[in-house]
Amino acid sequence: MKIVVTGAAGFIGSNIIKGLNARGIDDIIAVDDLTHGDKFRNLADLKIADYVDADDFYELFAEGAYGRVEAVFHEGACSDTMEADGKYMMDNNYTLSCELFHACQDQGTRLLYASSAATYGGSDTFTESPEFERPLNVYGYSKLLFDQRMRRELGVRFENAATQVAGFRYFNVYGPREQHKGRMASVAFHQFNQFQAEGKVKLFGEYGGYGAGGQMRDFIFIDDVVAVNLWFFDNPGKSGIFNLGTGRAQPFNDVALAVVNTLRKGQNAAALSLEEAVRGGLIEYIAFPPALVGKYQSYTQADPRALRAAGCDHVFADVQTGVAAYMQALSATAG
Repeated sequence: MKIVVTGAAGFIGSNIIKGLNARGIDDIIAVDDLTHGDKFRNLADLKIADYVDADDFYELFAEGAYGRVEAVFHEGACSDTMEADGKYMMDNNYTLSCELFHACQDQGTRLLYASSAATYGGSDTFTESPEFERPLNVYGYSKLLFDQRMRRELGVRFENAATQVAGFRYFNVYGPREQHKGRMASVAFHQFNQFQAEGKVKLFGEYGGYGAGGQMRDFIFIDDVVAVNLWFFDNPGKSGIFNLGTGRAQPFNDVALAVVNTLRKGQNAAALSLEEAVRGGLIEYIAFPPALVGKYQSYTQADPRALRAAGCDHVFADVQTGVAAYMQALSATAG
């Protein structure tokens, strides 16, 4: 069984390969752009059959150069929400995805692709329906436009797909193998490094009607993202656009406190309440950046009904559990 993973050296792509390897699947073509060569670390401990540069792959795939491919996990994209070059964003996230979709349909290859919760943008309702889709940046728009294209080509529920097409609107994903992402890495990753360097973590202060550290997101552990992708891989009759979040919004304060207490536990120090951590200077609030005003989602919470209706009953980790596991993994690597 041959599998393709685009964005293979990236955060989610490399974790999907890890999940496939855990099942004994290693006939995998890894597709990426290693211009920034340090991303190789995400592939170094994984088993793949071949690596193809992203500049070469899409045309070759459309020509059938790789023979029979069962499924493509399409994670390759520009995911920088601050990227202002709309042409670059649309070429990478929309045009290439359209070409890949048609090639998959022509060849009978299943397509499981990364959408984004950024499609909702300024909305306060996170249900997979056009009236709630209000992207705040060109990244969110590029993801939304591909979702819209799929609806136009396949029907509202993707009922006209020749073979499985499933899009996943990822919410705030965190976990191992995101170290290359720089400013786009999760808040948990940045807070781990802050605590190691300064003995404290930093959060945004008041913004958007929320108190300091009170902005809420649907934070999802990478292991849960992989589990849902593989559930759909196991269920080829399930197509559509699905939220991939926990269905549980938690404040950034919860993430910060989980980081602090997990790392303190490693130092044999007692757990603290939020008030104690703030009073002790272990959590610090900073002014909200002017560059993010009007472009920032202060609240997200995935509506899980479509996912559950499809039959996926995966149980998601909460922030306290997922972040603790992540901090332990980062500490082991740092050690």
